[in-house]
Amino acid sequence: MDLAYIPSPSTGVIHLGPIPLRGYAFCIIIGVFVAVWLGNKRWIARGGTAGTVADIAVWAVPFGLVGGRLYHVITDYQLYFSEGENWVDAFKIWEGGLGIWGAIALGAVGAWIGCRRRGIPLPAYADAIAPGIALAQAIGRWGNWFNQELYGKPTDLPWALKITAGANREAGLYHPTFLYESLWCIGVALLVIWADRRFKLGHGRAFALYVAAYCAGRGWIEYMRVDEAHHILGLRLNVWTAIIVFVLAVLYIVISAKVRPGREEIVEPRKGDTEAGAATDGAAAEEPEAPEAEVVAPVEDAAPDVEEKHKDGAGNGAGTGGR
Repeated sequence: MDLAYIPSPSTGVIHLGPIPLRGYAFCIIIGVFVAVWLGNKRWIARGGTAGTVADIAVWAVPFGLVGGRLYHVITDYQLYFSEGENWVDAFKIWEGGLGIWGAIALGAVGAWIGCRRRGIPLPAYADAIAPGIALAQAIGRWGNWFNQELYGKPTDLPWALKITAGANREAGLYHPTFLYESLWCIGVALLVIWADRRFKLGHGRAFALYVAAYCAGRGWIEYMRVDEAHHILGLRLNVWTAIIVFVLAVLYIVISAKVRPGREEIVEPRKGDTEAGAATDGAAAEEPEAPEAEVVAPVEDAAPDVEEKHKDGAGNGAGTGGR
């Protein structure tokens, strides 16, 4: 008899009349709000203005959702396009299935578009939102709990996750890998916040630290999972992805620290400064050019002429007086 375990919810959706309220979707939405809230506080602390993080998130979040879904569908295509499966299910994002690798990659494209429109350096923005993304992942992983998915190997530990029988799953007690990853992501967020305060990370290095730390945890957590996945040389595809991305993130930290040490002094152009600069440029453009000075040729023989006239005058005066 099992005395202790983590129960799974009997259902992942509650119907409010004709409107389905899905636990998975709620976890994603709450995670996004937390990421934007914390990112906004960090952005203001770096010298940015309030609201900028949310404005750019309008671009980053939709791109991230599409990227996450694309990665999942491409890497697990057999779930949707093999014989007996319905390809329409590939669009049912509320049933779970978001790959963090695709979400970060395409989300970065959306963030780049938003940053470019605001004249903001993408690395500085990424550094500000990095801990928030980790917390969003920690919250989002509870969506897997609602869907009873992505659990680990069977176990009899007191914190085992109880899974009920259902489509493509057997009832039993399993490692709660969703909980392991959620706790790991909270630790990653705290690590990035501490390191950023301690070492004044800049130029994307705080974001790279988040990526490296997350990959380190995702590697061993992924190894525990028992859901269907593609394998390469005996390892799950996501384990290989975690290893490769971890190496790239560490290389970026090392190279960036040498090429661009320190952190950005200005992360966002102030609206007043921009308007003042534009006014100054306009005034300079409208200012008339000063007229050229008129060149006067030097009079070289002025003194001799005066002296000559003086002599002539003296002679005339003497002759008149002698008459």
